[in-house]
Amino acid sequence: MQTEPPIDPSSLTRWRKRLGEAGVEELLAETIEAAKRAGVIKAASVKRVIVDTTVMEKAIAYPTDSRLLERCREHLVKAAARHGLKLRQNYNREAPHLGLQIGRYAHAKQYKRMRKALRTLRSRVGRVMRDVERQVVQVADSGRAALLELIGRTKRILAQKPKDKNKLYALHAPEVECLAKGKARIPYEFGVKVSITTTHKEGLVVGMRSMPGNPYDGHTLAEALEQAAILCDATPEVAIVDRGYKGVAIDGVKIYHPGLRRGITRGLRAMIRRRSAIEPAIGHMKTDGKLDRNWLKGALGDAMHAVLCGAGHNLRMILRKLRLLCALILAALFNCFIAADLPA
Repeated sequence: MQTEPPIDPSSLTRWRKRLGEAGVEELLAETIEAAKRAGVIKAASVKRVIVDTTVMEKAIAYPTDSRLLERCREHLVKAAARHGLKLRQNYNREAPHLGLQIGRYAHAKQYKRMRKALRTLRSRVGRVMRDVERQVVQVADSGRAALLELIGRTKRILAQKPKDKNKLYALHAPEVECLAKGKARIPYEFGVKVSITTTHKEGLVVGMRSMPGNPYDGHTLAEALEQAAILCDATPEVAIVDRGYKGVAIDGVKIYHPGLRRGITRGLRAMIRRRSAIEPAIGHMKTDGKLDRNWLKGALGDAMHAVLCGAGHNLRMILRKLRLLCALILAALFNCFIAADLPA
């Protein structure tokens, strides 16, 4: 029995860079065309869209200070061993014990003891970092850049305070941002904001893009509609949004959101109420389409994963339509067998 050779991670990285965000956007455009051919949407459906944003979380652990510091120390000790650097002390026993103590003190609400243990752990990590930094000149040029980058990220983690902006939330993923969407169950999410554009009637994804930097929702609307116009080859004429997009105007596009009173007829009110239809679509993409956790690396991985989740949602809608068509064909054949009095 032959076994397949293992996949080379470097080849996957090269493939991802070669494909890029533009390549996966072409894939999303093909799913839109396939949906038109399969009758999932009509050609005129792309002129009326719903736009909303959500958070695509990164595959990282919850970024507590003690965990970040311990990860910095572990990577520095491993890098020193890999490059042949001799450390005065690596704290392989003391630092994990301090991390456990910090978690227990926090759980018991003994914050004074917790802060004291955290200061001790920060000082230990600083000692290891300075020891490696003093010997960085001994490292070969091929590995020096990566080691200097690790030292720089460790300095950021050592220096950042709880209320600072542009904090580092993951040692291996500096692009991760902290986003608060006002959820009682999940007050903070760590990842990137994603803008989603769907057709108003059917809910097919006609645009999906990551928005790094946590911009205001209204500032993402122009980019979202531009992407939808490029992928669908038709400019949206009506955009239904939530209250987070208030005060935004785009030439050639009528924007409606809940709370409008002047000039809103009964038909427009019903159209605005249908804006909430995008919420279950986002939920399905998170539970069925892997939008809830992104494993791809870097900002490019965020952009590609978002578009691929939109393409997967469209493929599931097309397959659902074809499944219904297949059931109708089988029912018609069964009726023919019954009418002809032949065994099925």
